[in-house]
Amino acid sequence: MKLNEEERQQLEQVYQAFLNNEKIMRMKDIPMHRGSNCYLHSFKVAKKAIHYAEKSRKKDLNFHIILLGAILHDYYLYDWRSDRSKRKKHGHNHPQIASDNAFRDFNIPQEVRRIIETHMWPLNIREYPKSREAKIVSICDKAVTIKEASTTKEYKEKRKAYYLSYISKLF
Repeated sequence: MKLNEEERQQLEQVYQAFLNNEKIMRMKDIPMHRGSNCYLHSFKVAKKAIHYAEKSRKKDLNFHIILLGAILHDYYLYDWRSDRSKRKKHGHNHPQIASDNAFRDFNIPQEVRRIIETHMWPLNIREYPKSREAKIVSICDKAVTIKEASTTKEYKEKRKAYYLSYISKLF
């Protein structure tokens, strides 16, 4: 489903507002897979999810919901690696924590909360992504995670400037 120019501009405005939001910037301090951080990871997922949705033949996808869910899916705001109490259950607990944080800070709708809460399926087997939008974010999160996890930390550090320029625009 192709977006028209007005829809693209609206999504780009939302994307830019989050990209430069001071609350979202806190995600830069949270390490992610192999030299990445939550900020870079989330915006890479957002770009991939929007592009995936655009190429999809499904009609009536809510691109705004996809974008918000992708940007906020890892908005848990703590470093689970340095907090021993969070290490064991991080994979299971962080979706709910991220959903609660996003609702508190951005008053997101229920559809976005469900995307955030279900993005870790199948690890959280009971939290299945039911909507098409939630499935898209979950799939794109897995794709970005696999790429990040299979890249060396040293390579990531060299490519950080590229990734920052890559996420600087949605389209």
